[in-house]
Amino acid sequence: MIWVDVKPENFRWTRERAGMDADALARRFPKYPEWEAGAAQPTLKQLEKLARAVHVPVGFFFLSKMLDEPIPIPDFRTVGSTPQRRPSPDLLDTVYLCQQRQDWYREFARLEEEGPLAFVGSATVDSDVEVIAATIRRTLRLDLEERRSLPTWAEALRRFVQAADALGVLVMVSGIVRNNTRRKLDPEEFRGFALADDLAPLIFVNGADTKAAQMFTLAHELAHLWLGQSALSDTALDAMPAHEVEIWCNRVAAELLVPLAVLREEFRRGEELPEALARLARRFKVSTLVILRRIHDAGGLTRAQFGDAYRTELERLNTIPRSGSGTFYPAQNARAGKRFTRAIVISALEGGTSFTEAFQLLGIRKMRTFDELARRSGIPV
Repeated sequence: MIWVDVKPENFRWTRERAGMDADALARRFPKYPEWEAGAAQPTLKQLEKLARAVHVPVGFFFLSKMLDEPIPIPDFRTVGSTPQRRPSPDLLDTVYLCQQRQDWYREFARLEEEGPLAFVGSATVDSDVEVIAATIRRTLRLDLEERRSLPTWAEALRRFVQAADALGVLVMVSGIVRNNTRRKLDPEEFRGFALADDLAPLIFVNGADTKAAQMFTLAHELAHLWLGQSALSDTALDAMPAHEVEIWCNRVAAELLVPLAVLREEFRRGEELPEALARLARRFKVSTLVILRRIHDAGGLTRAQFGDAYRTELERLNTIPRSGSGTFYPAQNARAGKRFTRAIVISALEGGTSFTEAFQLLGIRKMRTFDELARRSGIPV
């Protein structure tokens, strides 16, 4: 039996990095308290299992110095005015994977002689919010009347994702790390992020969040791309950020979804709030939470009234059962994004990318799965 010599502080660091307590690990590894105390050592097999449990490579247990792992993009998240805690392995692994996908697609775009996307970096925080929101709406080719004609605001969200994808944005929506259903993303930690690039702009939306929040997140991250800035943000509809970039992106997102001038025309003073929310949500094909935010922005609710109404409406929405993610293949297309999936499948079939790399970036293991993804993307195999 092979025993492995690991410093106690390395056990402690990997555990804390994963946001786990010693008791939780002790239930899976009865000897764990002794390992962390330096009173015993694990076998190599036990260490490999522990590495999987805390989401680190085995080599992390042998580092002479613990790693400082900052998020590799600007982090605008705060709780109140306090920066967020250390990023979880789930968040870091998600950002790293998206960066790998973006790197791959950038090279693919160069080989395909795709030109730079003019909208990336075309605005500044001094740009007029209404003008930029109207520009984004026009560039997406998704105007208010088309949204109004859609049956539900959930369908409007799907159309919104499709429009961003058609524009050239790699849109990825997932509530888990890769395809690991045991590693669920926490919307309280992050709702999404943008990776700005004029050849391969990428938006990740936390699919574990509510559909209502996902729509606002997508709009917010599009605003970041218009600024040409990568960012991990707090895009909560009830958030009042302090950073000027976040303030601007929130204002653009809200104006993009519900133009204030149109809302003022549609808003009926004296109407009961529940009726107004339902009517305006149907009109604009957005969630009632977005409508609440815009009524507040229009001066129809004070900050205190908005806060109370928001909490009440959120509680109501949380009682409504959420629909499942559907079958594997639609979920997979959402997780990796239709644009990215189609590109890497074509590249692998043409010999430009190895199947090993394609499987790794898609998060799949079987050729049968790859073939079905190709078929569903309209690619003959």
